[in-house]
Amino acid sequence: MSLLTAEDQYRRGETFAALHTAPDVFVIANAWDAGTAKAFTALGFPALATTSAGIAHSLGTADGGITRDQTLANAAALAAATHLPVAGDLEHGFAATADGIPETIRLAAANGLVGGSIEDAVDNTIIPVEAALERLTAAIEAARALPFPFTVTARAENFLHGRPDLKDTIARLQAYEAAGADVLFAPGLTTEEQIRTVVSEVGKPINVLAGGPRLNATVEQLGEWGVRRISLGSNLSRAAMSAAINGAKEIAERGTFEFGRGGILTHGEIEGYFG
Repeated sequence: MSLLTAEDQYRRGETFAALHTAPDVFVIANAWDAGTAKAFTALGFPALATTSAGIAHSLGTADGGITRDQTLANAAALAAATHLPVAGDLEHGFAATADGIPETIRLAAANGLVGGSIEDAVDNTIIPVEAALERLTAAIEAARALPFPFTVTARAENFLHGRPDLKDTIARLQAYEAAGADVLFAPGLTTEEQIRTVVSEVGKPINVLAGGPRLNATVEQLGEWGVRRISLGSNLSRAAMSAAINGAKEIAERGTFEFGRGGILTHGEIEGYFG
């Protein structure tokens, strides 16, 4: 459970909410353990988020295979390692029905989170918008009952599940906005035209997933397109895992250690982030 004081959590909640109304776009860095939370804090990011894939891979399981308890234990570790606001990837709310989602929001808050996202996909299937709204509304009502600002992000998952239907995605985001979501997110958008269209059709801040090969844009460009928040998903955790696997493969297959010759920080440099 969270070691934050009520005052600290309120400050973090206010700070996180204010980032979405500031004039400049900001990047929320997705950390997957206390070490990366400390490093990303030292590098100057204004807020952190969890990553379901990053947590899963660090625990030796596939994305989608982690429990609510595992997610929230990770959230508590991140929140304890930083003074920054931390938001959670709460997947579909870790509940079979909408009735179970308020408890997830309350537990998220109890573990130090000041924001969280709710998807409209359950078991890798896009659910009808009416069912998605019922689940989202349950999350929003629980968030509003907390004694601090808790930012709720509504995710329209079409583009991540083989349904690149921009019209339906926008209609879903508009419905989620009307329900009271604070931030809107359609992961998987890949072009300037798609992003500008979404931004023009809704009134709430838009989050975009960046950092991977599918969206070739800079922070400055995304800001110009109207994006308010940029998240990284599992991109940094996969970069770290890729470096470790490729280095280990080199040793196992070739018996060489060339991986250590370029781009690896020294022991002292890494220690510097934890001082």
